[in-house]
Amino acid sequence: MEEFNWGDLINPEFYINLEIAGHKIGLYVVLFIVFAETGLLAGFFLPGDSLLFLSGIYSKALMSELMVIESDFLNVLCVASLVALAGIIGNLFGYWFGAKSGNYLYQKEDGFLFKKKYLFESKAFFEKHGGRAIIFARFLPVVRTFTPIIAGVANMEFKKFVFYNIISSIAWSFSLIFAGHYLYRFLLDSYGFDLTHYIEYIIIIIIAITTVPFVIKLIKNKRAKK
Repeated sequence: MEEFNWGDLINPEFYINLEIAGHKIGLYVVLFIVFAETGLLAGFFLPGDSLLFLSGIYSKALMSELMVIESDFLNVLCVASLVALAGIIGNLFGYWFGAKSGNYLYQKEDGFLFKKKYLFESKAFFEKHGGRAIIFARFLPVVRTFTPIIAGVANMEFKKFVFYNIISSIAWSFSLIFAGHYLYRFLLDSYGFDLTHYIEYIIIIIIAITTVPFVIKLIKNKRAKK
């Protein structure tokens, strides 16, 4: 058994290849992480976008934990559908938690896993974009964890929330998983370039794409307030 490294916790490939007693459990771990990142306060530090992208690359291996499917397309479709469902359920849980907890979260002290500033940043994001924030938030690390909770705290109309929740989860999961799979296949078949040999770079690029614009926006907003 390989020695555990704390750095593995932010490495999506670690979760996809997890085994227990010789049995692969990567698919179940991926689904739980998606649920946790979109529904639990403690899920903001987990890999999201990069995990989905890699799930597209390893879709056949992941689906083989449930059943053997020969069709490449069906493997990707099934993984994307399961991830979308996990994301929908996660957001519903976050909404329910927000509706039940109310203002308690705003009075809660910062802890190791909970940072109040993330709550306020998500609230500002939600108030600015309304229902569209549910869709936008899916593609933004940290924000996607807190936005459904804020929607619950703000008593957003449940039917409206469910609509945007379903649309956003499908868009997020299908775009990243299908992009991962077919970009991997295209580069491998056309140029013999294997993306699995450059996982670290993929993670860095995806994190940069998803977080840098958000960080720049926050910096601009803070400067504008001064």
